[in-house]
Amino acid sequence: MPYDRTVTVKGPFDQVQQNVRSALADQGFGVLTEIDVQATLKAKLDHDMEPYLILGACSPPLAHRALEVDRSIGLLLPCNIVVRADGDEVVVQAFDPDAMVNLTGLDAIAPVAEEATRRLDATLAAVEAAGRNRQDGSA
Repeated sequence: MPYDRTVTVKGPFDQVQQNVRSALADQGFGVLTEIDVQATLKAKLDHDMEPYLILGACSPPLAHRALEVDRSIGLLLPCNIVVRADGDEVVVQAFDPDAMVNLTGLDAIAPVAEEATRRLDATLAAVEAAGRNRQDGSA
């Protein structure tokens, strides 16, 4: 069962991750947590790897709706967004909210998952468009 929604864009990692943050904000998400996996693995294990961020994004209204259905849904919140370098491209991945419905088996979560999916897909589309505009020289 796929559990991600993914786009790949060309561009500098720092610019793409800023585009992700901006697109999330435009869709009503705040970034509550940030894990710099690259820095953490370097500091703790002296392991070098490509830039890799995990952003914990949250839409309070959607989180509230989900928690009203199932208090244990907090195990699946916030929505994790991964921004990672892959050669000269940057992969942006969002946790697929439909997986919440499949994991919990709660049909009442479906409307929340559908709204979250719509917003995350809009976020990914905006990131993809920003990458295309940068390539075309229009941004």
